Amino acid sequence: MSKPNIHVAIALLFHQNQVLVGWREAKQHQGNKHEFPGGKVEPAETPVQACRREVREEVGIDIELWHAFDFIRHEYDDIIVHLHLFHASVAAAQLTQIQQPWSWYAREQLHSLNFPKANAVILHKLHWPQMIKISSELADLAQLEDSQLLYWRVPATQQQANMLEGLPTAQLAQLIINHDLYLLLPEQQQQAISTLHLKQSQLAHFQSDERIEGKRYIAACHDLASAQQAERIGCEAIFLSPVLTTATHAHVEPLGWCVFEKIATQLEIPAYALGGMQRHDLSLAQAHHAYGIAGIRGL
Repeated sequence: MSKPNIHVAIALLFHQNQVLVGWREAKQHQGNKHEFPGGKVEPAETPVQACRREVREEVGIDIELWHAFDFIRHEYDDIIVHLHLFHASVAAAQLTQIQQPWSWYAREQLHSLNFPKANAVILHKLHWPQMIKISSELADLAQLEDSQLLYWRVPATQQQANMLEGLPTAQLAQLIINHDLYLLLPEQQQQAISTLHLKQSQLAHFQSDERIEGKRYIAACHDLASAQQAERIGCEAIFLSPVLTTATHAHVEPLGWCVFEKIATQLEIPAYALGGMQRHDLSLAQAHHAYGIAGIRGL
């Protein structure tokens, strides 16, 4: 006997490096577990319409701008669930409208919560390391810990794409590469890459529907306008630079911590401080509303 197939829309709501989480009642399927807002897609709805409706009904807020996050098929003993995931930012003005029992959790807290097994992939994608290494040398991958990421900052050429041939899947999963370089890779390598990068120059003409489904995006930003554009098109994080004076960009006036904080506090997605960062600067950066730090030599 075939198992029933259920299509479910899931909302990932972001605010200031936090994610909105609730609790599933015991009488529900996979009860007594934490959950993200969402519910069944009705016959007359698209998944994104169902997502918006469920958030209005369950959470108490209405959000117009949604971005595709992922699609996951998970088979339980009694049912096959098709999860259509979307993410959106929650403005400060909407916080008082959120109904109980929904609560905000820091991203690093999510792995300690009791979610259904189908959410394991979601939790992995929501987690960002606090430090990201930037390098043009693939050999630096060997120095990473399992949870770390390396932004491979190289031109998007076929020659660079060919250099990824033969890399183990685990190492490819730790790479951040530019969106244009990703398009040059064969399908097998594309499947292993999970995080894509956009330059600030790409942001101006990049459309939300150009994002690759199932990939998360981080953008390079140097001012408030580009940071807000990155969030608007669905990027899940940004590099904000240069915070301090650097040897490679000595002629560029740094933002300084005050400007960095002013920009970061106006975003609902993680902002990494980049430019002159050392490992010991992490706590200082976080005191100025950074999610983490990124760097070349100092990390």
